[in-house]
Amino acid sequence: MRAVEQAMSIIEKALTEGRVALTEVESKALLAAYGIPTTRLGLANNVDEAAEIARSIGYPVAMKIISPDILHKSDVGGVRLDVRSEEEAMVAYEETVALARQARPEARIEGVSVQEMIVETVAEVIVGAKRDPVFGPVILFGLGGVWVDLMRDFSLRVVPFDQMEIAAMVEEIKGYPLLVGYRGSEPADVASLANVISTIARLMEDLPRIVELDLNPVCVRPDGRGAIVADARVLLDSANKS
Repeated sequence: MRAVEQAMSIIEKALTEGRVALTEVESKALLAAYGIPTTRLGLANNVDEAAEIARSIGYPVAMKIISPDILHKSDVGGVRLDVRSEEEAMVAYEETVALARQARPEARIEGVSVQEMIVETVAEVIVGAKRDPVFGPVILFGLGGVWVDLMRDFSLRVVPFDQMEIAAMVEEIKGYPLLVGYRGSEPADVASLANVISTIARLMEDLPRIVELDLNPVCVRPDGRGAIVADARVLLDSANKS
């Protein structure tokens, strides 16, 4: 129950503030409460903090604008990838904030997240969830990153389901060979990926105020090295639900 309590405190804070979308920092904190691995990050409020956090995490890092009013960060120039020095981190902080303010002058800027980049990845996948008014929670799995809109390669399952269904869900996408060592490449940690999917299913059962959730990308590393959520988005229902 501790995971539920921690997650609900994050959700209630957002709803109390009149928000129906969690920030990336909040979304990852919610996932962490359920034991889902996410990229290490820190929230910077000035250029010096950005450089310090980047140095402590280790290069390369990614930097993203954090605002409760900006859901799609890349649309406002709010994402910088492959930042490799303190100087680059300081410039990236200034540019990210400036572009976000230019695009959305009314937006509340909470800072810039500085987070590790996962460099050893076999495949990037998406794990999503949506609360259907008839069927309840539905889980989506497919190729993630830049391939989501291009390939439209995904599978769906209605919660609840067991480990055999998770295996079938993973195996039925066209991109499955990428996860098991396509043309001599390293196989991915499919067991850790399956654990992420099963945990998201449990989370959706536990937390009825979550109406939609997207983990994209989930970086699936070589076998035995885990699967890590690099970006997350959580949408809430403001209606009073227990």
